[in-house]
Amino acid sequence: MGGRGRVVVVGAGLGGLAAAIRLAAAGREVTVVEASDGPGGCCGTATFGRYRFDTGPSVLTMPGVLADTFGAAGEELHRWLPLRRLDPYYRFAYHDGSVLDVVPGREAMAERVRELCGPAEAARYLRFRGLLTELFELEWPAFVDRDMTRLRALARPYALARLAALGGFRRLDRLVRAHLTDERLIRAHTFQALYLGLSPRRALGIYASVAHMDTVGGVFFPRDGGMHAIPLAMAAVAEKAGAVIRYGVRAAEVEADGSGVTGVRLGTGERQAARDVVVACDLPAAHTGLLPAAAADWRLRRPRYSPSCLVLHFGLDRRLAGQAHHTLHLGAQWSSTFAALEEGRPQPDPSLLVTYPESDTGAAPAGHATLTVLEPTANLRGDLDWDRLTPRLEARLLHRLDRLGYGDLATAPRLTIDPPGWHRRGHSAGTPFALDHRFTQTAWLRPSGRARRVPGLHFAGMYTAPGVGVPPVLISGRLAAERILESRR
Repeated sequence: MGGRGRVVVVGAGLGGLAAAIRLAAAGREVTVVEASDGPGGCCGTATFGRYRFDTGPSVLTMPGVLADTFGAAGEELHRWLPLRRLDPYYRFAYHDGSVLDVVPGREAMAERVRELCGPAEAARYLRFRGLLTELFELEWPAFVDRDMTRLRALARPYALARLAALGGFRRLDRLVRAHLTDERLIRAHTFQALYLGLSPRRALGIYASVAHMDTVGGVFFPRDGGMHAIPLAMAAVAEKAGAVIRYGVRAAEVEADGSGVTGVRLGTGERQAARDVVVACDLPAAHTGLLPAAAADWRLRRPRYSPSCLVLHFGLDRRLAGQAHHTLHLGAQWSSTFAALEEGRPQPDPSLLVTYPESDTGAAPAGHATLTVLEPTANLRGDLDWDRLTPRLEARLLHRLDRLGYGDLATAPRLTIDPPGWHRRGHSAGTPFALDHRFTQTAWLRPSGRARRVPGLHFAGMYTAPGVGVPPVLISGRLAAERILESRR
């Protein structure tokens, strides 16, 4: 039969490349089709004049997941993509002028907490840190690093009971406040709810595991080339393993008959015969023409999207002395900012993530640097006039940065990406964060990693379980590859 053993992967983002590496290394004939002119997908890059910017994720945790992906092809991560651990992982700058650096090491971090919050809170922090570790070690093998395409994957009574006992099914904000009392420390361990598209009052306590990944496991960065070096290295490993990657080629239609997938029709008019297909692109958009009708998933009937963000990338004509790689400037307001996002409005007093990749020396001319500022904001599901709103938010953000000590950046070279800009880049609802992680969009309730009525059709990426973030997306690609390799189809 034509296409026996062949796999077509649609999308050369991290999820698609993770699947391609494993499938090619296992001896399958793999073709990756990517509409853009290079790999990366959401983990993209852009240039503006003499400056280069990462336009996707800026936070890399759990490097072991990345190492495992390279190891599937018999390759060592450090030979392709040397990483360095950031120190501090984050710097929290509070509205009252106080600062907390999240640093490596249990005792070193406890000392930072002791200096800022006092010895009693430091003792509470150490106990809470132990809880984070216990939650993470319980959740990771049982629910994160596990195929959730079958409901029985959730049937783990001991793990569920233990999660409940640890507070995993309480709201994140209430769970953290039950262990910590200093508001600054509480915010340092609940802001991660933004990654999930939810407020800390709505996210489940199970997502305290994200705080473990950030504040205990650590944050890393490629030594050269910025975050976009990750997909570049992965694409090179996939090709070395035997995969063929075709850039600038759009998948037009996944074809199937009564037995399942038969191939992919390309925008060029060609047809790639295939026994299996992994769709690793924006999933709601794929359901508008790329996928057969039988692939419809009831979980996407009423999708709940995460908020979006306004991102300003600056080219600086100077270096910033003493600036951390990641700085979170937390506003005075807290609950009202999350309420605004939930209502589809810009935040009145947004918290900002400022990324200063000083070690990525190739991103700017000698003596220069780049600076990226992210402000969470509404997605395109609301009725907002972004032609008027974006300039107002930009002006407010520039004023805020000046007050925070970054100087007048109004005339600095800059690249702006707002929610309409994210939509033009292929993100449904104008958000690069996909679906939020409310309970009804978590684990088995998140869009499935396979099309039950179309054998051979699989999905990878942040729309499927485990969800948003570099490690979860890599895991989704691994799970898709494992299902294909285990299938007798």
